[in-house]
Amino acid sequence: MNYGFVNQDQLEDIDNTLKEDLVDIGVECVMLIDMAGNTIAKCDNGKCTVDTYAFAALAAGNYATVDAMAKLVGETEFSLLFHKGEKASIHFSKVNEELLLITMFNKELSLGFLRLKVVEVIEKIRNICGQTKVSAT
Repeated sequence: MNYGFVNQDQLEDIDNTLKEDLVDIGVECVMLIDMAGNTIAKCDNGKCTVDTYAFAALAAGNYATVDAMAKLVGETEFSLLFHKGEKASIHFSKVNEELLLITMFNKELSLGFLRLKVVEVIEKIRNICGQTKVSAT
């Protein structure tokens, strides 16, 4: 399987990274999606009941909307989004021009710790894909 920018070996490395670096620290579900809302990779703790395909499509739309708002206020982009709920929170971070990393987590995991881990994971994904740093997270 090849998505045009990653091959099967790279996908397996990405899956392992998502599990070991995010799910194993308490993230309930993590997805790597493209800007059109297609799921490239996903990993969860086995308890996730979210329709991740529908979620990915909505998340891409949400990100595109916020990107348009950024331009309206004179920013080139907002590379990070965060939605906090009573029980669940969602963290979006841009990996590069093509990919978003989305994590779903509960209040047991601190946002600060998650953000540090996401920065590490994004760098690992970029290295796996053979890319250099594209944008700040």
